[in-house]
Amino acid sequence: MNDISQLNHHVDETPVIIPIEPCIAPDYARDEGEKLWSRVWQAACRVEEIPQIGDYVTYDILDESIIVVRTAPDAIAAYYNVCLHRGRRLTKGCGHVNKFYCRFHGWSWSLDGENRAVLDREDWGDALNAENLRMKQVSVDTWGGWVWINMDPNCEPLLDFLDQAAVMLDPFELDKMRYRWRQWLHFPCNWKVAIGAFIEGYHAAASHPQLLRGGPGIRMWSRTQGRHSWQGGQMRGGDGNTAKGGIAAARGRPDLDPRVAVAEDLARQMEELNATTTNTFLNAAKRLVDELPPGTSMAEVGSHLMAAAKHDDAARGVIWPNIDPAHMAAASGIWHLFPNTVIINSITTALCYRARPNGNDPDSCIFEVYVIERFPEGAAPKTEWVFEPDTSKEKWRLILTQDFQNMPEVQKGMKSRGFPGARPNPLQEGPVIHFHRTLAEYMGTGTPQSI
Repeated sequence: MNDISQLNHHVDETPVIIPIEPCIAPDYARDEGEKLWSRVWQAACRVEEIPQIGDYVTYDILDESIIVVRTAPDAIAAYYNVCLHRGRRLTKGCGHVNKFYCRFHGWSWSLDGENRAVLDREDWGDALNAENLRMKQVSVDTWGGWVWINMDPNCEPLLDFLDQAAVMLDPFELDKMRYRWRQWLHFPCNWKVAIGAFIEGYHAAASHPQLLRGGPGIRMWSRTQGRHSWQGGQMRGGDGNTAKGGIAAARGRPDLDPRVAVAEDLARQMEELNATTTNTFLNAAKRLVDELPPGTSMAEVGSHLMAAAKHDDAARGVIWPNIDPAHMAAASGIWHLFPNTVIINSITTALCYRARPNGNDPDSCIFEVYVIERFPEGAAPKTEWVFEPDTSKEKWRLILTQDFQNMPEVQKGMKSRGFPGARPNPLQEGPVIHFHRTLAEYMGTGTPQSI
């Protein structure tokens, strides 16, 4: 299906109250391993992290550990990260191997999962064979430039799981983007609290007031499709068009010269977030005053900026995907791919988040932030995951620091006797409600109830 008008963009606008147990109860956290994480497709890494045969990434989720490895130029496999002798884990982090070798007793396996060595194998007689010595595989597939894994041997195909989210996002060619930067930290909140903070824009006016320029702010809309959801916005009382980035903030102040305002807002965006725009757009925006006459409308500024940036990118070898404008307007926004991936997409870049439980502790999570971008062939920067526990704006930039201030306080506040449960805005925080409804289906618990 390529006609976005046929998609079921259903939004249940019923006000609800979301129970607190999923985010604070130890028993719930433990149950997630069996009821949720063992049954869903998860983005384990980016394909670019394993370009050569033998390159691997270790993906940990709760007590499980999965090895994702390139076994051939066009093949990727995933295995449970465990030696079949005494249970020692075989890999940690990422790297390159010719075989999987257990440092405890020296057993080893090929990249294809076949056992290659058992010390004194004859001591077992006929008990060991190729089948019971083979590494246990995990379902693996790729989409959007990510490698996805699923521990359920009877899982549905990845594209069925992604449903129409894949249809909506495919034209952006996320698979052709590469890391620009990536950082992670342990955060003192439940992974669902972390995800919930980044799948709605309703918090922008209070948490990021500097982005509004004193204008009326952005009113969010929400859409859902299957397990997933996405969100965009328009100026309050505005023209009904999707409003993003520097153009969004500038549109709210008709007294500002849009040529100047857009350039200033894009520069602020890069300075305070280092994401959701590119240097190509920044440089094109700096020329707006020279290339357009005074009195140019916001719409004309936006069109000129897009054309200029597209031309500049082409000159350096970055060819934009050909996306229908209606599809661009409908599919650009804040995407939540259930359960734990967030993609804020635009034409040549995306800001992404991933949250995972930090063991079985309901009050802690692993939180990752990264930016992918379309670069000229062979010109993508060399990046690695950077562990950055310092949440200051010097390390994470102002906007993320503002977000980080909320999450621990939400985790603490949910434990208050005075808090009956979350009451998200049914129109503007629809993805939060949809997330918890979908989660409840997996966990077999009560869904959010109408207020």
